[in-house]
Amino acid sequence: MKCRKCGAKASVNMHQHKLALCKEHYLEWVPEQTERFIKKYQMFKRGDRILVAVSGGKDSLSLWDILVRLGYQVDGLYIGLGIDEGIGYSSESHRLAEKFANENNLNLHIVDIEKEYSQPIPVLAEISHRGHGKPCAVCGLTKRHVMNRIARDLGYDVLATGHNLDDEAAVLFGNTLSWSGEYLLRQGPVLPSTDGLARKVKPLCRFYEREMTAYALLRGIEYIYEECPFAEGSTSIYYKELLNKLETDRPGSKLTFYLRFLEARQSGLFVEHNVAADGDLPTYLHPCPNCGQPTSAPGLCSFCRLMEKVKAESNAL
Repeated sequence: MKCRKCGAKASVNMHQHKLALCKEHYLEWVPEQTERFIKKYQMFKRGDRILVAVSGGKDSLSLWDILVRLGYQVDGLYIGLGIDEGIGYSSESHRLAEKFANENNLNLHIVDIEKEYSQPIPVLAEISHRGHGKPCAVCGLTKRHVMNRIARDLGYDVLATGHNLDDEAAVLFGNTLSWSGEYLLRQGPVLPSTDGLARKVKPLCRFYEREMTAYALLRGIEYIYEECPFAEGSTSIYYKELLNKLETDRPGSKLTFYLRFLEARQSGLFVEHNVAADGDLPTYLHPCPNCGQPTSAPGLCSFCRLMEKVKAESNAL
């Protein structure tokens, strides 16, 4: 297979795009496409301050690398979860995120959950009894809270995450199976800002996971290969496996599934529950009296209620 641009031996063959590229042109193509997506979905402008949530994985580190190469003002945020079962997952993720930042002279904010909230994620989950034996629900809730807080407190305009097409298609598949209307309404490349919440964007949402793997490898980005030890047997991984089978038989199926959903969403097909097709948040949000972050729950937000329960349980021990 030859590179479409120069005729040299191709390093990456993308069947779904009917495109093969050599290393040099592939490493040009990915940032070019990212810039195109940023403009198409109006994610952010040149003068915006951008915070990238980095986990030490290929997608988030590649996103940080791409945005820096494109000339944006971008810093990183690493959240230490205290998940060190088996391979020392959090310790290794922390090392790789810091290594990338240091090698590229970039600014990395670090939040250690155990230092901030007295316990690591697995213990918080155990005390709170959320998640049916797995800390994923508590982990997601905590990460969202911390990301919003840091972006707000440090004055960032945009919070960017490294979700790729495989991630987005799996979430969309699950939400469609259960017809989770409000989640479908909020899924998209951009979630607009509101009082207390930075704009959230997903610049890699149209790249396949294998495309981001190829980018990280060809750029020489060292990243953690292992999944979180608690991810084994998760529904999202099961959905990804199902979609991978479909993609093998029909290349481009994931991208078509996602793009057709975005078109339907933009057309107003899913408008209800006081949420607009452009992703505007519900009008009934109000500031949490404890942390100030927007919430639709009466009284404290979900995170602060979690912390109250953890505090009460800890005091009772």
